[in-house]
Amino acid sequence: MIITMQNEINDTIPRVLVGAIQGRSGKTTFTLGLLKALTDRGLRVQPFKKGPDYIDPSWMTFASGQQCRNLDLFMMGPDKVRRSFVHNSQGFDISVVEGAMGLFDGLDVEGSNSSAELAYTIDAPVLLVVNCTRITRSVAALVNGVTGFDKRIQIGGVILNQVARARHENIMIESIKRYCDVPVLGVLPKNKAVEIPDRHLGLIPAGEQDMLHTRIETLGNLVKENVDLDALLQVAHNARPLVLDKNQMPLVIHADDAKSNKIKIGIVRDKAFSFYYPENIEALESAGAELVTVDALHDTKLPDGIGGLYIGGGFPEVMAEEISANRALLDDIKCAVEAEMPVYAECGGLMFLSRNIIDGEHTYPMTGVFDCDVEMTAKPQGIGYTIQKVLAGNPFYAEGDTVIGHEFHNSRVVNMGDDLRYGFATERGKGIKPGFDAFVYKNTLAGYHHLHVYGAPGWPESFCTLARNWKDNQKDI
Repeated sequence: MIITMQNEINDTIPRVLVGAIQGRSGKTTFTLGLLKALTDRGLRVQPFKKGPDYIDPSWMTFASGQQCRNLDLFMMGPDKVRRSFVHNSQGFDISVVEGAMGLFDGLDVEGSNSSAELAYTIDAPVLLVVNCTRITRSVAALVNGVTGFDKRIQIGGVILNQVARARHENIMIESIKRYCDVPVLGVLPKNKAVEIPDRHLGLIPAGEQDMLHTRIETLGNLVKENVDLDALLQVAHNARPLVLDKNQMPLVIHADDAKSNKIKIGIVRDKAFSFYYPENIEALESAGAELVTVDALHDTKLPDGIGGLYIGGGFPEVMAEEISANRALLDDIKCAVEAEMPVYAECGGLMFLSRNIIDGEHTYPMTGVFDCDVEMTAKPQGIGYTIQKVLAGNPFYAEGDTVIGHEFHNSRVVNMGDDLRYGFATERGKGIKPGFDAFVYKNTLAGYHHLHVYGAPGWPESFCTLARNWKDNQKDI
């Protein structure tokens, strides 16, 4: 790190962003192999994932041995994206960012929130992964089209993926060499052994598929054998320094009384519930939370001494039979809700707090906090960014505040009772029903909305304050 002016920090971070012209080009498999190959070289690699995502980052964390971070311009804004990137890249030899969708695909015709816009925001050279199925010389036209489309973006090199045979490879390499001003850094042959199975919302979580970890080894070896890692590292080291304002506030505000006024908060975290952003966890801890893990599959009661409960997303429908069989914990959670313990739940957490999860011919009783059922569907019911306006009576936010996040779910709420109240007026997104998301009951809030703390300022402090107050009230009873 180099200090250039009194109020500026000039930070040199070796970095690349992995992008493609469209989805299903092999970005994720290449990124995982690259993370493993660089880590095997003895480098400390910090992974990042563009956009809201829990599943790809779980694989990237495993491949690199470092906690993957998300960078999202819609939820965070460019300033927080840069600060988060710089802060979390400290002490690492290289930062690798995986893009999402096509490189220039965004929310509108200007490409706002695209991977290209992220590359511009953090000034990262792009490694362009090209799916070479049924293409030869035309690959040069594709590469030139990408390099000429947005001159702000530097294409540092090309990775040719799904290459069939030597003749196929030679024509493409020679075409790019003759017509383009971008080097080919790697050629990955077709290899079914490196495919990672999908689930309806993306890749299967790494923690759920232990037998697939061997595929990371295969991917790492594939990249070592077919990519010029020295040339790739040179591209990363040629990235320009990032200049930040030295006096900007830190991303996570440390509460003055956090150390002296700790409060235990339970967090349901197991194979069924694994969708948590690390920044949310860190922000809660910074605000004074001591997080205590709850296993919905095996624990029979809530931990002693907690003042609140955080239930994230995941795939409770996959393990609904086991969750439903753990009646002791479900009843204990319902009792805690009735006693007005603060409970914050999102997506999978909403399903957990419903009356039943209905999956095809099977119905699995849940906690029954809310008078509704959740029905699994074959098609997505809500995918994308959300903007919520806080309604009166929401225990975690002030009325009128705006909370930015995202949703992705293959379920819908059905058989709703007449007395259910909502905590959000949905300005963008599907929510539970048109215009509304998040049920409110006493001090419990549960909806399809996934939050990232950078889009929900004040949430960790509010959660900890609610938990402290509730805990203190229990002492007086």
